[in-house]
Amino acid sequence: MRVTHRAVAVLATPLVALSTLAATAPAAVADDAPDQCTFPDKPYDGKPWSLQRVLLDELWKQATGKGVRVAVIDTGVDVKNPQLAKAVDAKSGRNLLPKNLKDKNGNKIERGNENGTTDSVGHGTKVAGIIAARPMKGTGFVGLAPEATIIPIQQNDAEGHGTAESLAAAIRYAAGPARADVINISQDTANALEPTSELKQAVNEALAKKVVIVASAGNDGLGGNVKETYPASYEGVLAVASSDHNNERAAFSQSGEFVDVAAPGVDMISTVPGGGHCSDDGTSFSAPYAAGVAALLKEKQPGWTPRQINAQIMQTAERAISGHDRLVGWGVVDPVRALTEADKPIEQPVPGNGNAEKAKPPSAMDLPVGETAQERESRLGTYVAVGTSVLVAVIAGGAVVMRDARRRANGKAGK
Repeated sequence: MRVTHRAVAVLATPLVALSTLAATAPAAVADDAPDQCTFPDKPYDGKPWSLQRVLLDELWKQATGKGVRVAVIDTGVDVKNPQLAKAVDAKSGRNLLPKNLKDKNGNKIERGNENGTTDSVGHGTKVAGIIAARPMKGTGFVGLAPEATIIPIQQNDAEGHGTAESLAAAIRYAAGPARADVINISQDTANALEPTSELKQAVNEALAKKVVIVASAGNDGLGGNVKETYPASYEGVLAVASSDHNNERAAFSQSGEFVDVAAPGVDMISTVPGGGHCSDDGTSFSAPYAAGVAALLKEKQPGWTPRQINAQIMQTAERAISGHDRLVGWGVVDPVRALTEADKPIEQPVPGNGNAEKAKPPSAMDLPVGETAQERESRLGTYVAVGTSVLVAVIAGGAVVMRDARRRANGKAGK
């Protein structure tokens, strides 16, 4: 699988899974892209479409993520980008990659800083930016939770050294010593894992500590492919698919009954190592969009459980249908509505368009109270009789008008 770096168009950089874990990336990318995303890159001076759909001032009246700690388990987070320098808690960061790393040809490669603040791939830096990038003059890009704190946990790299076991260790570290409130996992395992696996156990332990876990659904959805991905498919994890500019499932986004919601995942502008911005596609960048909303909810409602925060995000999502579907789950994440309607906790989403509303199918007009079938037939018969009388009158009136017209015409002719 590959992580793409985009600057207007797509250009692929490989991210190969040598073990059981792979970072999510689009299933297909263009090989003829004219512009490569470099590290650092030019700043994006506009406001990304994924943020244009959000009334940020209204959102930040509710919460900004202040005091909320979000662990980014990924390829590291580069703090040289000025929008992330003050967002990252480097002291709590960790590098969980194996010692003495080598590439597939056996050559030694750099492992990076021990605190997880090195990112040669750029993947984790983009994920962190979508969550908590600080506002900066000269760009319209900013994180959804611009006062949240990022905990960088480097657990994968360009050679795919991350494993299900190291991911489990990263989750345990995030929920334990790092004191994370939210964990973002923009990765999935190459193979399905049994519910009793070590990864599943780590997820359950974190949830028991009231840590919200958000995971990308995966990018193998081309051609209608449906399969479960992990850890997104585990009970209690918020599984996030990708939506496009039209709030529809992005073509690459993984489908399945496990999908909880969708979030923007196409042409996603975010921070890159060294400074500047780049565009990318994938559920890897939809998950942090939802994780940013989770961080805001954590600030506003610190006593809510992960189940309640997940349910709130699902319930307030923008829906094309009343209930859940396997393409975008309960709909596309609506940050403002998720926060402004967060007065009472709910345990699970329900069909409809509101927190307690249930969609009602259209029904036929009721009959008059107390009307019997015989009375109804009599009433309908009366309607028919009256209609017939009116029609006869119209025809007769028309005949009279024609007769008088002929008489007048004959009279004029005789003069």
